[in-house]
Amino acid sequence: MSSQTTSFPVITKTVPTFYFIGVTTAKSSIMKVFPLWMQVLGRPEIVLEGMDLKIHDTAEAYRAAVLQIKNDPFSIGGLVTTHKIDLLTAARDLFDYLDPCAQRCNEISSISKLEGRLEGHAKDPITAGLSLDAIIGADYFARTGGEVLCFGAGGSAIATLLHLINKPSVGDRPPRFVLVNRSAARLENARAMVENLTTDIQIEYVQNADPLRNDALLASMPAHSIIINATGMGKDTPGSPITADGLFPLHAIAWEFNYRGELDFMHQALAQRQSRAVRVEDGWLYFVHGWTQVVAQVLHLDLTPEIFARLESAAASVRAPAS
Repeated sequence: MSSQTTSFPVITKTVPTFYFIGVTTAKSSIMKVFPLWMQVLGRPEIVLEGMDLKIHDTAEAYRAAVLQIKNDPFSIGGLVTTHKIDLLTAARDLFDYLDPCAQRCNEISSISKLEGRLEGHAKDPITAGLSLDAIIGADYFARTGGEVLCFGAGGSAIATLLHLINKPSVGDRPPRFVLVNRSAARLENARAMVENLTTDIQIEYVQNADPLRNDALLASMPAHSIIINATGMGKDTPGSPITADGLFPLHAIAWEFNYRGELDFMHQALAQRQSRAVRVEDGWLYFVHGWTQVVAQVLHLDLTPEIFARLESAAASVRAPAS
């Protein structure tokens, strides 16, 4: 595959530009948050620009996005969401360095430059871990006997699984992790990534696109299980992986990876807060951790707890009220 693209010429920027490679970038809260963060970090000259690509876009489109960052001196890097796997598949040869997580997961969420090199990093294992740990605390699975059911097998879902596999304490690892996805390819990718790892977690791979079957899987989970929507449904595509009749386990944690959009899955869980004692978490903390990790990588700064707290506070100041 050629390393050049003729249909999408590189645009020479005149100010430092950070890219957001997504689907509906203009709707993201980051458009309000990013300028505040640059003020906090003393880099107000850096601007954010969205790149909207289709879900499973062409290889040429993905390569053009990477070449813009690679070949324009003022394009300093960017964050990738939704397209993490497809972009790296199409443009792997354009990177001079991929971190170990990117190589293992075959995805990137961060594009940055260092000493003339174009670098790709997979930040999801860090982001998912920080977010999940904040939600459940230590020793959750030993305390509750809960398991994990995850709808979707993209980068964020796999990152969550890898984070749990790598937990040193048995009480922080679920006895079972059920991974559900519509296509077989993503499930095989997940299986290939974990098959050589040593783990006591029973991992089940379920290929399914039928919400009614997902309802049955949901009903089979024990109390206190963590139910994750990592499909993008409710934001990038309409709907939910379950039906309105899907019954959450008692005392379950429903974790919606999205924080904006219709959020059908989250509202289905909210409807069972009292009847099933469901605790509902959205993707806001994941959003903040994900973005701050990539900003730190692109700007080559040390994301100390103090700096993160300032960035989190700035983001919260412009967060839209929950619907």
